[in-house]
Amino acid sequence: MAYYSHAELQEMGFKKIGKNVKISNKASIYEPEKITIDDFSRIDDFCVISGKVTIGKYCHITPMCLVAGGEPGVFLHDFSSLAYGVKVFSQSDDYSGRTMVNSLIPRKYKAEFFKSVEICRQVVIGANAVVLPGVTIAEGCSIGASALVLKSTEAWGVYAGVPAKRIKERSKELLQLEKQFLDEVRNDPIQ
Repeated sequence: MAYYSHAELQEMGFKKIGKNVKISNKASIYEPEKITIDDFSRIDDFCVISGKVTIGKYCHITPMCLVAGGEPGVFLHDFSSLAYGVKVFSQSDDYSGRTMVNSLIPRKYKAEFFKSVEICRQVVIGANAVVLPGVTIAEGCSIGASALVLKSTEAWGVYAGVPAKRIKERSKELLQLEKQFLDEVRNDPIQ
């Protein structure tokens, strides 16, 4: 995988770009002036990132993901990860048939739904899952592969299915590992 250099990232015109950010040169970035990416985060091949998007520290967006921030925004907090093929939408057309749909149709003929999405700390979203507008995935949640997340979650749960439902508690042991990791990083002169 080839990544843009720091100079190339600066030239792209991001709202803010942190240190040691890696973005594949095969990723598609639209409206970088609305995108903030904090330190040590990475975006892999064939991802599409567009609109108002804020990415925290140590976030990983793996290949073939779509993060469509649109106008309301998508917010990924520290240590959140999107596995292969995850789709996150902050706006959607009305599919009921009462209005027209698609981006080629003027807004007066549509009833679009606009609402931000928040993906909190230490969240992992499994391959090919879809997150729809207005959802908050609470701290520490794990979303199973191919899940459809229509409603906000409660912290430290494992969710799976269509629609996604809480199936069990998620261990908080990783918080101790996070603390150890951050202590090591703080003591590393290279960081």
